[in-house]
Amino acid sequence: MSSNASALSRRELMLGTAGAAAAGIIVGTQTASAKAPMAGASMTAFRRVKLGKFEVTTVFDGFANVPKVFPIFGQNKSAEEVATHMQGNYLPGDKMQIGFTPVVVNTGNKLVLFDTGNGDGRGPTRGHLAKSLQAAGFSPDMIDVVVITHYHPDHIGGLIANGKATFPNARYVTGEAENNFWTSKRVTGSTDKRMMGRSKLVQSKVVPLAEKTTFLKGAKDVVTGITALETFGHTPGHMAYNIESEGKRLLLWADACNHYVASLQKPEWHVIFDMDKDAAIASRKKLLDMAAADKIPATGYHMPFPAIGFVEQVGDAHRWVPMSYQLNI
Repeated sequence: MSSNASALSRRELMLGTAGAAAAGIIVGTQTASAKAPMAGASMTAFRRVKLGKFEVTTVFDGFANVPKVFPIFGQNKSAEEVATHMQGNYLPGDKMQIGFTPVVVNTGNKLVLFDTGNGDGRGPTRGHLAKSLQAAGFSPDMIDVVVITHYHPDHIGGLIANGKATFPNARYVTGEAENNFWTSKRVTGSTDKRMMGRSKLVQSKVVPLAEKTTFLKGAKDVVTGITALETFGHTPGHMAYNIESEGKRLLLWADACNHYVASLQKPEWHVIFDMDKDAAIASRKKLLDMAAADKIPATGYHMPFPAIGFVEQVGDAHRWVPMSYQLNI
């Protein structure tokens, strides 16, 4: 190597080292000066897409970290089979994270909210619907219609806060069969601890709003373009909804299918929260087959946020395909 080349290399090295030091990068034993604190994982508050003349906004209420998968999913299978299936989909076999995603549909005439999240008192990582609605540009008094797909705590928890209706100008819609079950003597007089707790929540969150509530039976419209589908099983009166504008459709299935791997890929697996296992399986398969055959987007309350995607038929099974930009162009 010539002396000029050697000098150039030394100069480049010295300049590079000096530049790195100035930028706060560790050089030799020097400590970086640009150290930043860990910020933790982040979650997006909302996602808005187009559906014909409608706008659909999924709104994040939060999440729950669950220290097991079996027997919540795959009650009729073995723990080993469930763990193997989850791991085969790049997920832990012994723990999971479940999200909660209400949906707002703006028809141009009405602002319709599907489900109200967990509300207060169910842990620090959930109950964030109010903040997420605000981030999305909505205030509680703007909501015209609140649709409750079923009466589980994570769907009715945000209806009332501090004794007052959270959505003061709204009317309410829910399934007749769902309401009849949860307000029946069978439930209100139950001695089962879980049923007693849920009955108490229904009495405090849902019953006070009864005079402003419409109870649907069959394929009735909430508003023009939003039609109920009876999908019983998860609860006795669980409802899904078909949302349609200008020939564009979206299937809102709430909790009929409540995990994108353990439930969607294995619809025949028993789920601990499904009150009628056989009916839930039948409803789940019906909805998944519909979404796959019609190639329409779907949104599920517990799908990974932003909770909108497609159902792909893979042989005799299904696969969740998250939305990218399909509903934005």
